[in-house]
Amino acid sequence: MAGKFCFGMKNLILTLACCFGAVFVFAQDANVLFKEGLNLERQLKDVEAVDKYQQAAAADPKNIAVLVKCAEIYCNIGGRQAKKVDKQSNYLSAQQFAGQALAIDSNNADANYAMALVLDKTIEFETKNERILELERQVKTYTNKALALNPGQPRANFLNGKWNFDMLNISLVKRVEAKTLFKKFPDPDIDSAIFYMEKCRSLEQYFVPNYLYLAKAYRFKNRPGQAIEVLGRLVKLPTRSPNDLPIKAEGQQMLSEMQ
Repeated sequence: MAGKFCFGMKNLILTLACCFGAVFVFAQDANVLFKEGLNLERQLKDVEAVDKYQQAAAADPKNIAVLVKCAEIYCNIGGRQAKKVDKQSNYLSAQQFAGQALAIDSNNADANYAMALVLDKTIEFETKNERILELERQVKTYTNKALALNPGQPRANFLNGKWNFDMLNISLVKRVEAKTLFKKFPDPDIDSAIFYMEKCRSLEQYFVPNYLYLAKAYRFKNRPGQAIEVLGRLVKLPTRSPNDLPIKAEGQQMLSEMQ
Protein backbone atom coordinates (compact mmCIF):
# COMPACT_ATOMS: atom_id res chain seq x y z
CA MET A 1 0.00 0.00 0.00
CA ALA A 2 2.81 2.34 0.95
CA GLY A 3 4.56 1.48 -2.30
CA LYS A 4 1.47 2.37 -4.31
CA PHE A 5 1.14 5.64 -2.41
CA CYS A 6 4.76 6.55 -3.11
CA PHE A 7 4.35 5.59 -6.76
CA GLY A 8 1.23 7.79 -6.99
CA MET A 9 2.99 10.71 -5.33
CA LYS A 10 5.90 10.38 -7.73
CA ASN A 11 3.53 10.46 -10.70
CA LEU A 12 1.76 13.50 -9.28
CA ILE A 13 5.04 15.32 -8.69
CA LEU A 14 6.23 14.40 -12.18
CA THR A 15 2.96 15.63 -13.73
CA LEU A 16 3.13 18.92 -11.82
CA ALA A 17 6.76 19.37 -12.79
CA CYS A 18 5.86 18.85 -16.45
CA CYS A 19 3.03 21.36 -16.19
CA PHE A 20 5.19 24.00 -14.55
CA GLY A 21 7.92 23.27 -17.06
CA ALA A 22 5.50 23.76 -19.93
CA VAL A 23 4.32 27.09 -18.48
CA PHE A 24 7.94 28.20 -18.09
CA VAL A 25 8.74 27.23 -21.69
CA PHE A 26 5.66 29.05 -23.01
CA ALA A 27 6.59 32.15 -21.00
CA GLN A 28 10.12 31.98 -22.40
CA ASP A 29 8.75 31.62 -25.93
CA ALA A 30 6.46 34.61 -25.39
CA ASN A 31 9.36 36.75 -24.18
CA VAL A 32 11.48 35.80 -27.19
CA LEU A 33 8.63 36.51 -29.61
CA PHE A 34 7.89 39.80 -27.86
CA LYS A 35 11.51 40.92 -28.25
CA GLU A 36 11.47 39.89 -31.92
CA GLY A 37 8.35 42.02 -32.37
CA LEU A 38 10.06 45.00 -30.76
CA ASN A 39 13.05 44.61 -33.09
CA LEU A 40 10.75 44.56 -36.12
CA GLU A 41 8.98 47.67 -34.85
CA ARG A 42 12.32 49.49 -34.63
CA GLN A 43 12.79 48.64 -38.32
CA LEU A 44 9.35 50.20 -39.03
CA LYS A 45 7.94 46.76 -39.87
CA ASP A 46 4.88 46.86 -37.66
CA VAL A 47 2.85 44.49 -39.89
CA GLU A 48 5.50 41.82 -39.34
CA ALA A 49 5.79 42.85 -35.69
CA VAL A 50 2.12 42.31 -34.95
CA ASP A 51 2.45 38.73 -36.20
CA LYS A 52 5.18 38.13 -33.60
CA TYR A 53 3.07 39.77 -30.90
CA GLN A 54 0.12 37.57 -31.78
CA GLN A 55 2.32 34.50 -31.52
CA ALA A 56 3.52 35.75 -28.13
CA ALA A 57 -0.10 36.23 -27.04
CA ALA A 58 -0.91 32.66 -28.10
CA ALA A 59 2.08 31.36 -26.14
CA ASP A 60 1.20 33.41 -23.04
CA PRO A 61 -2.51 34.43 -23.22
CA LYS A 62 -2.43 36.21 -19.84
CA ASN A 63 0.50 38.47 -20.64
CA ILE A 64 -1.09 41.93 -20.46
CA ALA A 65 1.98 43.69 -21.87
CA VAL A 66 1.76 41.57 -25.02
CA LEU A 67 -1.99 42.08 -25.37
CA VAL A 68 -1.64 45.85 -24.98
CA LYS A 69 1.12 45.91 -27.58
CA CYS A 70 -1.13 43.99 -30.00
CA ALA A 71 -3.90 46.56 -29.46
CA GLU A 72 -1.49 49.45 -30.06
CA ILE A 73 -0.02 48.02 -33.25
CA TYR A 74 -3.41 47.18 -34.73
CA CYS A 75 -4.47 50.77 -34.05
CA ASN A 76 -1.36 52.01 -35.84
CA ILE A 77 -1.91 49.74 -38.84
CA GLY A 78 -5.59 50.65 -39.00
CA GLY A 79 -4.75 54.33 -38.94
CA ARG A 80 -2.82 54.00 -42.22
CA GLN A 81 -5.51 52.14 -44.15
CA ALA A 82 -7.24 54.02 -46.95
CA LYS A 83 -10.41 51.93 -46.96
CA LYS A 84 -12.90 52.24 -44.13
CA VAL A 85 -13.49 48.49 -44.03
CA ASP A 86 -9.75 47.85 -43.53
CA LYS A 87 -9.56 50.44 -40.77
CA GLN A 88 -12.53 48.91 -39.00
CA SER A 89 -11.08 45.42 -39.28
CA ASN A 90 -7.82 46.48 -37.63
CA TYR A 91 -9.57 48.49 -34.92
CA LEU A 92 -11.82 45.52 -34.17
CA SER A 93 -8.74 43.33 -33.69
CA ALA A 94 -7.27 46.00 -31.43
CA GLN A 95 -10.46 46.11 -29.36
CA GLN A 96 -10.43 42.33 -28.94
CA PHE A 97 -6.89 42.39 -27.55
CA ALA A 98 -7.65 45.35 -25.26
CA GLY A 99 -10.76 43.52 -24.06
CA GLN A 100 -8.70 40.41 -23.28
CA ALA A 101 -6.28 42.49 -21.24
CA LEU A 102 -9.12 44.07 -19.25
CA ALA A 103 -10.73 40.66 -18.70
CA ILE A 104 -7.49 39.46 -17.11
CA ASP A 105 -7.17 42.49 -14.84
CA SER A 106 -9.66 45.36 -15.00
CA ASN A 107 -7.46 47.27 -12.54
CA ASN A 108 -4.41 47.27 -14.77
CA ALA A 109 -3.44 50.77 -15.92
CA ASP A 110 -2.07 49.65 -19.28
CA ALA A 111 -5.17 47.60 -20.07
CA ASN A 112 -7.41 50.59 -19.35
CA TYR A 113 -5.19 52.82 -21.49
CA ALA A 114 -5.40 50.30 -24.37
CA MET A 115 -9.19 50.32 -24.30
CA ALA A 116 -9.24 54.13 -24.20
CA LEU A 117 -6.93 54.17 -27.24
CA VAL A 118 -9.15 51.82 -29.23
CA LEU A 119 -12.33 53.75 -28.40
CA ASP A 120 -10.63 57.01 -29.38
CA LYS A 121 -9.83 55.50 -32.79
CA THR A 122 -13.37 54.17 -33.19
CA ILE A 123 -14.83 57.68 -32.97
CA GLU A 124 -13.72 58.52 -36.51
CA PHE A 125 -16.29 56.08 -37.93
CA GLU A 126 -19.29 57.42 -36.07
CA THR A 127 -21.71 59.90 -37.60
CA LYS A 128 -24.38 60.12 -34.92
CA ASN A 129 -23.68 62.78 -32.28
CA GLU A 130 -25.09 60.67 -29.46
CA ARG A 131 -22.79 57.75 -30.28
CA ILE A 132 -19.75 60.03 -30.69
CA LEU A 133 -20.38 61.64 -27.31
CA GLU A 134 -20.90 58.24 -25.69
CA LEU A 135 -17.53 57.08 -27.05
CA GLU A 136 -15.88 60.30 -25.85
CA ARG A 137 -17.35 59.66 -22.41
CA GLN A 138 -15.94 56.12 -22.40
CA VAL A 139 -12.51 57.31 -23.55
CA LYS A 140 -12.43 59.71 -20.63
CA THR A 141 -13.63 57.04 -18.19
CA TYR A 142 -10.95 54.51 -19.17
CA THR A 143 -8.25 57.18 -19.33
CA ASN A 144 -9.15 58.49 -15.88
CA LYS A 145 -9.01 54.98 -14.47
CA ALA A 146 -5.63 54.30 -16.09
CA LEU A 147 -4.21 57.48 -14.54
CA ALA A 148 -5.78 56.76 -11.16
CA LEU A 149 -4.01 53.39 -11.19
CA ASN A 150 -0.75 54.76 -12.59
CA PRO A 151 -0.33 58.55 -12.92
CA GLY A 152 2.93 57.89 -14.75
CA GLN A 153 1.39 55.97 -17.67
CA PRO A 154 2.77 58.17 -20.50
CA ARG A 155 0.23 57.50 -23.22
CA ALA A 156 -2.74 57.67 -20.87
CA ASN A 157 -1.52 61.19 -20.06
CA PHE A 158 -1.43 61.92 -23.79
CA LEU A 159 -4.94 60.59 -24.31
CA ASN A 160 -6.23 62.69 -21.42
CA GLY A 161 -4.65 65.79 -22.93
CA LYS A 162 -5.93 64.90 -26.39
CA TRP A 163 -9.45 64.35 -25.02
CA ASN A 164 -9.51 67.84 -23.52
CA PHE A 165 -8.23 69.38 -26.75
CA ASP A 166 -10.64 67.43 -28.97
CA MET A 167 -13.65 68.30 -26.84
CA LEU A 168 -12.74 71.99 -26.91
CA ASN A 169 -12.79 71.82 -30.69
CA ILE A 170 -16.29 70.45 -31.04
CA SER A 171 -19.22 72.83 -31.25
CA LEU A 172 -20.78 74.34 -28.16
CA VAL A 173 -24.07 72.75 -29.24
CA LYS A 174 -22.49 69.30 -29.02
CA ARG A 175 -21.06 70.06 -25.59
CA VAL A 176 -24.46 71.15 -24.35
CA GLU A 177 -25.90 67.98 -25.83
CA ALA A 178 -23.30 65.94 -23.95
CA LYS A 179 -24.36 67.56 -20.68
CA THR A 180 -27.97 66.74 -21.49
CA LEU A 181 -27.26 63.12 -22.38
CA PHE A 182 -24.74 62.46 -19.63
CA LYS A 183 -25.21 64.52 -16.49
CA LYS A 184 -21.67 63.84 -15.27
CA PHE A 185 -19.97 64.55 -18.60
CA PRO A 186 -16.67 66.29 -17.71
CA ASP A 187 -15.81 69.78 -18.89
CA PRO A 188 -12.78 70.08 -21.22
CA ASP A 189 -10.02 72.54 -20.37
CA ILE A 190 -7.07 73.76 -22.45
CA ASP A 191 -4.80 74.07 -19.43
CA SER A 192 -5.54 70.44 -18.57
CA ALA A 193 -4.78 69.46 -22.16
CA ILE A 194 -1.37 71.16 -21.95
CA PHE A 195 -0.64 69.80 -18.47
CA TYR A 196 -1.21 66.17 -19.41
CA MET A 197 0.59 66.37 -22.73
CA GLU A 198 3.57 68.08 -21.10
CA LYS A 199 3.59 65.26 -18.58
CA CYS A 200 3.56 62.74 -21.42
CA ARG A 201 6.51 64.59 -22.98
CA SER A 202 8.47 64.30 -19.74
CA LEU A 203 7.69 60.58 -19.46
CA GLU A 204 8.10 59.51 -23.10
CA GLN A 205 10.17 62.08 -24.95
CA TYR A 206 10.08 60.36 -28.36
CA PHE A 207 6.31 59.84 -28.63
CA VAL A 208 5.63 61.77 -31.83
CA PRO A 209 1.79 62.21 -31.72
CA ASN A 210 2.02 63.97 -28.37
CA TYR A 211 4.19 66.75 -29.80
CA LEU A 212 1.78 67.61 -32.60
CA TYR A 213 -1.21 67.82 -30.28
CA LEU A 214 0.78 69.75 -27.69
CA ALA A 215 1.78 72.31 -30.33
CA LYS A 216 -1.86 72.63 -31.40
CA ALA A 217 -2.88 73.13 -27.78
CA TYR A 218 -0.31 75.91 -27.33
CA ARG A 219 -1.55 77.55 -30.54
CA PHE A 220 -5.13 77.29 -29.27
CA LYS A 221 -3.96 78.95 -26.03
CA ASN A 222 -2.36 81.73 -28.14
CA ARG A 223 1.18 80.83 -27.13
CA PRO A 224 2.93 80.74 -30.52
CA GLY A 225 6.43 80.75 -29.06
CA GLN A 226 5.82 77.54 -27.14
CA ALA A 227 4.02 75.99 -30.11
CA ILE A 228 7.03 76.72 -32.34
CA GLU A 229 9.43 75.27 -29.73
CA VAL A 230 7.42 72.03 -29.58
CA LEU A 231 7.18 71.80 -33.37
CA GLY A 232 10.93 72.39 -33.71
CA ARG A 233 11.51 69.38 -31.49
CA LEU A 234 8.86 67.32 -33.26
CA VAL A 235 10.43 67.53 -36.72
CA LYS A 236 13.79 66.40 -35.32
CA LEU A 237 12.44 63.36 -33.47
CA PRO A 238 13.50 59.91 -34.66
CA THR A 239 10.86 58.05 -36.68
CA ARG A 240 9.79 55.03 -34.64
CA SER A 241 6.61 54.09 -36.49
CA PRO A 242 5.40 54.46 -40.08
CA ASN A 243 2.59 56.55 -38.56
CA ASP A 244 5.15 59.11 -37.38
CA LEU A 245 5.94 60.20 -40.94
CA PRO A 246 2.68 62.01 -41.79
CA ILE A 247 2.54 63.47 -38.27
CA LYS A 248 6.02 64.96 -38.66
CA ALA A 249 5.09 66.24 -42.13
CA GLU A 250 2.04 67.99 -40.69
CA GLY A 251 4.22 69.40 -37.93
CA GLN A 252 6.71 70.74 -40.47
CA GLN A 253 3.94 72.44 -42.44
CA MET A 254 2.50 73.94 -39.26
CA LEU A 255 5.97 75.17 -38.26
CA SER A 256 6.53 76.79 -41.66
CA GLU A 257 3.21 78.61 -41.39
CA MET A 258 3.98 79.92 -37.89
CA GLN A 259 7.52 81.13 -38.45
